[in-house]
Amino acid sequence: MIFGEKNRNFKVIIRLILICALFIMGVMQIYSQENKPIKYIGKIDSELPQNQKNFFKIIGNLLFGKEDVIISNPVDVYAENINDIWILCQGNGSLARYNAGKLRIAKAFRKKGNTMPSMVSLCNIEGKILFTDSYDERIYQLSKNGKTLSPFAKDLDFKRPTGIAYSKVSNQIWVLETSAHRIRILDKNGNHIKFLGSRGTGNREFNFPTHIWIDKNGRVYIVDSMNFRVQIYNHNGNFISCFGNAGNASGDMARPKGIATDSFGNIYVADALFHAVQIFDEKGNFLYSFGAQGRGQGQFWLPNGIYVDDNDYIYVSDNYNNRIQIFKLTGYNE
Repeated sequence: MIFGEKNRNFKVIIRLILICALFIMGVMQIYSQENKPIKYIGKIDSELPQNQKNFFKIIGNLLFGKEDVIISNPVDVYAENINDIWILCQGNGSLARYNAGKLRIAKAFRKKGNTMPSMVSLCNIEGKILFTDSYDERIYQLSKNGKTLSPFAKDLDFKRPTGIAYSKVSNQIWVLETSAHRIRILDKNGNHIKFLGSRGTGNREFNFPTHIWIDKNGRVYIVDSMNFRVQIYNHNGNFISCFGNAGNASGDMARPKGIATDSFGNIYVADALFHAVQIFDEKGNFLYSFGAQGRGQGQFWLPNGIYVDDNDYIYVSDNYNNRIQIFKLTGYNE
């Protein structure tokens, strides 16, 4: 009897320990979710609100020749703010704009024949959208009203242009010529100023650079893709530093794509093979990552372009999920 009583007491104690452990784990999970530095806000995709998916809308589209806007393989994104977002859709060769709660294809791309074969990157220069097309080996500009599409710097020969960014500090446009392993710098009217870089693995050398970001201070961040690193320059084109190496651990790089910085100077790199975004400090030290492969909220499938606005909203072009996901920095350095 005494042995049986002790055995029952032992089982009760074990159960209490397990219940306490589960409770603590639950509290910790809730706490970690609430205190993550990156918060999911929402998404922009081709899905229509349920109240719009009705018979009358379908008939109206057939009668008036309208089509639902399709976000197909978005490769880059630019946001003036959370309510005004441009999306570069490589899958259907067009530019879409989310504005005032509505998603539309820019008027110039509604014209027959105005689709692009291989759009890669975009930037905003005084209200005009510039974007690269690597197959055409051209830069194009979309007028402020979205109605006119025309070549930019049409007298220049580009070598597979990919990343493009505009510096408000120097009033210069930086373009990555991936197949030439170099940077071409233009003035804001499209006149050539100079080249930077050549092929190699040293500082100021590149191996298929693909994505670029210029922060509000004019500092330039370049994804040196096949060297699996980021190179940083000042607004005059002088080399500052670099970080990164190939690998599959946190802080390593596998297929680095889009790059951006937040108001604290932290550096965000979208990695397509990791299906995640990694965050580094100004010196290139790994801080945090978010995302995993999947189709759910906060998950990615080959993420590509990334943009961070002045209010630290983070926009990620979730390429194979055909959507833009929006996040908010909630105070990592606060």
